[in-house]
Amino acid sequence: MSQAETVLPDFKHKVRTLWISDLHLGTRGCQADKLTQFLKNHECEQLYLVGDIIDGWRLRSGIYWPQAHTNVLRRVLTMSKRGTRVTYITGNHDEFLRRYTSLVLGNIHLVDEAEHQTLDGRRLLITHGDQFDVITRCHRWLAFLGDHAYEFTLVLNRWLNFWRSRFGLGYWSLSAYLKHRVKSAVSFISDYEQALAHECNRRGFHGVVCGHIHHAEIRQVNGIDYHNCGDWVESCTALIEHLDGRIELYQWAPEHAEAPELDAVPLTGQGVR
Repeated sequence: MSQAETVLPDFKHKVRTLWISDLHLGTRGCQADKLTQFLKNHECEQLYLVGDIIDGWRLRSGIYWPQAHTNVLRRVLTMSKRGTRVTYITGNHDEFLRRYTSLVLGNIHLVDEAEHQTLDGRRLLITHGDQFDVITRCHRWLAFLGDHAYEFTLVLNRWLNFWRSRFGLGYWSLSAYLKHRVKSAVSFISDYEQALAHECNRRGFHGVVCGHIHHAEIRQVNGIDYHNCGDWVESCTALIEHLDGRIELYQWAPEHAEAPELDAVPLTGQGVR
């Protein structure tokens, strides 16, 4: 059972590797303040930005860029300046950057995919994962339609949780509920995981770290270690490789930010590698 750890704002965790994906900077749904605090609380040797960091699709229809989104980029640059190796892997929402892949700016590398070797010697493929999504790859118009539908779901979710908070109820994710309940969504996630596992087997990787589907998870798929970072729109999750080589799925839990100690918050159905 994997766990999501509460992060204290005045405590810096030293870790080996940090993976985050699907920030969607430039959209109203991005939880930029939480992400900035999360990054401030961690000191890592390697940071992977696993795609959809900047939402170029949304920026085409209008500029939305508050100071909080700039703060995220400034934090990443600060980490790079202090010695963290930063690898930016392009995704479908920031595909405009793919023309600049192989670009190196100081300690920041822009690539389409990467390979990471864990402390215990496992080779992991690092990819956003959109090329393994049949809809994104073959039916681009449907991908855009699905993106707008997801945005509408987020708007409904914000209103729903506003009223839930008025009645003293906790946060509840409508899109996560639909992903688990709608048969086609469950099938899509399974097909996506199977496609990535097949690619890893074909190329001799022990595992994969990806994003794209906004569904944080660690589990075995056909003998492959499958890791999905989740997102910073709803779940606010990241993958962390500790100094001893363990990889865990973490979730930002701001309601515990004032706690004197770190408490583990379980994420149902996840694993630890």
